[in-house]
Amino acid sequence: ARSVEMSKCQSVMSSSALRALIRKKSHGIENTSGLAAGYQQANVVILHKSLADDFEAFCHANPSPLPLLYRSQPGEWGCPPLAADADIRVDCPQYCVFKDGLLVSRVSSLMSYSGQLQDMVSFYLGCSFSFERTLRKAGVPVRNVEQNCNVSMFRTSLQCRGVGQFQCPMVVTMRPVPEEKLDLVVQITHLTPLAHGGPIHIGDPAVLGIQDLSRPEYGDPVALGPGDVPAFWACGATGVEAVQSCKPPLAFTHSPGCMFVTDRQDSSVFASTSTPEPDQCPLTFSISQQPLHFSVASKAVVQSIRDLEKIIGEDPGERGIRALFVQDELLRSCLSLSHSSSVLITTGFPTHYTHNPPEETDGPPGAIAIAATLQALQKEVAIVTDHRALEMNQRIMEDAVKKGVIKTAVPLLSYQGNSPDSALYFLCHNGDHKKPRFDHLVAIERSGRASDGNYYNMRGVNIKHLVDPIDDLFTTASTIPGISTTGIGDGGNELGMGKVKEAVREHMPNGSLIACDVAADFAITAGVSNWGGYGMACALYILSLCPIHQRYLHKGLGQPHPPTQDQHQAWAASLPSVAKEEEMLSILVQHGVRSGKTGTLGMEVDGLTFHPTHSDLIRKLRDRTSQRK
Repeated sequence: ARSVEMSKCQSVMSSSALRALIRKKSHGIENTSGLAAGYQQANVVILHKSLADDFEAFCHANPSPLPLLYRSQPGEWGCPPLAADADIRVDCPQYCVFKDGLLVSRVSSLMSYSGQLQDMVSFYLGCSFSFERTLRKAGVPVRNVEQNCNVSMFRTSLQCRGVGQFQCPMVVTMRPVPEEKLDLVVQITHLTPLAHGGPIHIGDPAVLGIQDLSRPEYGDPVALGPGDVPAFWACGATGVEAVQSCKPPLAFTHSPGCMFVTDRQDSSVFASTSTPEPDQCPLTFSISQQPLHFSVASKAVVQSIRDLEKIIGEDPGERGIRALFVQDELLRSCLSLSHSSSVLITTGFPTHYTHNPPEETDGPPGAIAIAATLQALQKEVAIVTDHRALEMNQRIMEDAVKKGVIKTAVPLLSYQGNSPDSALYFLCHNGDHKKPRFDHLVAIERSGRASDGNYYNMRGVNIKHLVDPIDDLFTTASTIPGISTTGIGDGGNELGMGKVKEAVREHMPNGSLIACDVAADFAITAGVSNWGGYGMACALYILSLCPIHQRYLHKGLGQPHPPTQDQHQAWAASLPSVAKEEEMLSILVQHGVRSGKTGTLGMEVDGLTFHPTHSDLIRKLRDRTSQRK
């Protein structure tokens, strides 16, 4: 590693002075991290001119790992737009030489290859070293610079968009970031797309197929400090992988970490001194601790979802549910759902134990609304319910499809918990923790188990004889990495609301008896649980239109595009509307399902008539959602 004194001296050099020093090959410069601070650095790939068009197309198809700064002419040593008096043959501290895709040597100069280089094209690609100075000036520790070593670079399990012979996995850099600095780091780097932009993942490296942070494929191990979170950026060393995949007879790249230093000012300096618009200001949120996972959305989208959360928290029934409210549970749950691929929903509260069926009208409409939007977003969805109500729910689902409430029928399942490992085998293929069938469970207005093992309605009547132990799925899910859970409720006796059980016991009628003891990762409180489902559908739609979130969701792979007209229409058509929800409530009434609070067999939910209470709230949600189109 460089001495600290030499590093400090070189960090304040001009770019041209540093290139001159590199050309002398006598100062032991092993990598350029932290050097010539304030100047943009570049990865380098040099290929035969016959491959140049395909490689340029490969860069455009994968702009996060391969942001193209300049493509030279064949045999051109310089790069006038990037640097004066440059010579790519000697201006990197070290180069890799590849023959037939195999690394055959590392050299400090390409002068001996000048003849072959006459027919070769040099590509200059953006580098994350460019924003390190700005991070440090903003008070963010850059651990690889502090530790006087190269940044860690890892080959991932993520495949780039292939073009021609270029087919390879993406490489990422890892930088430890103090958790309290994540927003600042993401905001600074997001506005520097030519230096790879913002992180493509924050949290558990295994999500990217990285098994051991102490064993990078390129660069050096970088130690995390106390309170640090691993953050990963797309990396230009992906170009090295591309060369290896293509297997050209001869090719050159920079040696990872040994960059070409340009005369361009680092654009992150300007980005950090301006106030970004809310649509261009990313915020980070923890969505899982097991495994550690953060997600990202724009400040504007975050505010929109907070507005939805406020709307669904209206309490016309005067239950006092605001005492159970935890801010951003809707946001975090929907961020988690956005990352999911397979979702299991459960609903059903048999509060009317003297009637057949005993179910209430709160819950199923919200569950169908969530499922419809998840379907539109191309996620697998299933619903699990009590075995005694399975046939009725199948008929309700058929009617919902027939009436256009939901486009495609959702598979309906039941769970009885016949053995100690039933829940594990239900949730995971062959009971294997590493092979979950679902990555998110959602309970909406689902009776939840109290601390004494019974299930109570709001009047304190035990209805355990009508309820299957679906709670076991949630308690088991809490032990399986990669499965998150959400509970939606309006009284505190619903599955998942165990997260706020102390508030339920203190503030809700019969709270000490009825409070659900089973917690979910996210507990969404709504004035009526259906509203929580409607709000979730609208929030998922809003996230689907957020470019910052979508780039992060897709790990920076591929060229980001807005949704097609067909996609947008399908997403919008899936949202709850007054007409669809009125139809859904009518279907439930036709099947004998009653209002929860009053037992009325009519167009009401929890004692509140559909018009105007529920219809007005749906319009408010729709109006707020339409502002994000």
